[in-house]
Amino acid sequence: MEEGIASWYGVPFHDRRTANGEIYDMYKLTAAHRTLPFNTVVRVTNLRNGKQVDVRITDRGPFVEGRIIDLSLGAARALDMEGAGIVPVRLTLVTAPSNPAGGFFTVQVGAFLSPDNAERLRRQMEERYSFAVIQEYDAPQGRFYRVRVGKLPSLDAARDFAGQLQQKENVQPFVVRLDEPGQ
Repeated sequence: MEEGIASWYGVPFHDRRTANGEIYDMYKLTAAHRTLPFNTVVRVTNLRNGKQVDVRITDRGPFVEGRIIDLSLGAARALDMEGAGIVPVRLTLVTAPSNPAGGFFTVQVGAFLSPDNAERLRRQMEERYSFAVIQEYDAPQGRFYRVRVGKLPSLDAARDFAGQLQQKENVQPFVVRLDEPGQ
């Protein structure tokens, strides 16, 4: 399904609310993915040692270039990657509550600690692309204001749009699923 770099997240996020509304427990087998629907279960295979673990998607991320999934500490331990921090992995779909390619997607073009900076970028993007929003996120480092552009009907369309934004706007874009309330 997908190959890339996995990382893991723990203490600063433990007992904080995830994107799907649950409280994050770093010892459970969960993960953050930018585009898979919440409650999707994926099998993660560590390509260095062959170990596998099934995780449930409860959060959004990682928002670091080149990484495809952020695992809980429990999942990282199951893959024997806790010390390494990052490893190459393969993701295989086990179950999904809905079509993983269905739904709507958006492109994140910035994240700011300053709401004024976020609003300035949102206005610029809305003038050029008609749909831009700010999504607030409480992180251990403080409240972030994420600027997201577009409401696209497919993952492929969102990836194409992200490429255009990267070229035209000189941003480091991330494609993210637009989650509906209560999902």
